[in-house]
Amino acid sequence: MLDMRPDCERCGTDLPAEAPGAFICSFECTYCAECADALDDRCPNCGGELMDRPTRAKALQDKYPPSKERKFKG
Repeated sequence: MLDMRPDCERCGTDLPAEAPGAFICSFECTYCAECADALDDRCPNCGGELMDRPTRAKALQDKYPPSKERKFKG
């Protein structure tokens, strides 16, 4: 199950699990669309490809909650 991290690691933008627009690598590093574009769809942590993160339906978030741990160190 994906962590569904709540923010962009590069700029801190909120990325709700139910909303489109987040990008992840195979290690689940998470970025907003603007930062993924600026990074040329490459993760700066591992060099992996950044792909569209799937969304998680709001109705499933009680049973399968998204992560609350923010990664942005701003």
